[in-house]
Amino acid sequence: MARQPQDPSPEKTKQSDEREMIRDLAALLDETNLTEIEIERAGLRVRVARNISVAAAVPAAAYQAAPAAPSAAAAPAASAPADIAKHPGMVPSPMVGTAYRASEPGAKPFIDVGSKVKVGDTLIIIEAMKTMNQIPSTRAGTVTQILVEDGQPVEFGEPLVIIE
Repeated sequence: MARQPQDPSPEKTKQSDEREMIRDLAALLDETNLTEIEIERAGLRVRVARNISVAAAVPAAAYQAAPAAPSAAAAPAASAPADIAKHPGMVPSPMVGTAYRASEPGAKPFIDVGSKVKVGDTLIIIEAMKTMNQIPSTRAGTVTQILVEDGQPVEFGEPLVIIE
């Protein structure tokens, strides 16, 4: 008597489909140079993100070689955002989200221009995917500039604060 081939179990097929979807999302992440992708399909929500360390990004900007002295032929007007991004006291956004200067609406801001901060003090909160992420100071000093407004959307690596 011939044996009938067995159908794969619905659970194994579902797991295989989910793995394939995650692999496709990871490939799309690489192709597009995005830091994260989230989709929802048939009640299943999947988020794929790269683990990008801010600590690795900050020293690269902080320890760049000093620019050569400007020559007489150089244009005197330099781009302000480029200068801020190269500032050694610049604190970058470690993620995409919405920046908040206080713990809740109407509360006292964590910092103001002129505030003295220590390493680890909360500077700003960034909301990403309904999670509030405290952004700590990476150095001690005085806040000289706050580059974001309360409730402003921010991108990965965007300058948030300057501490000198």
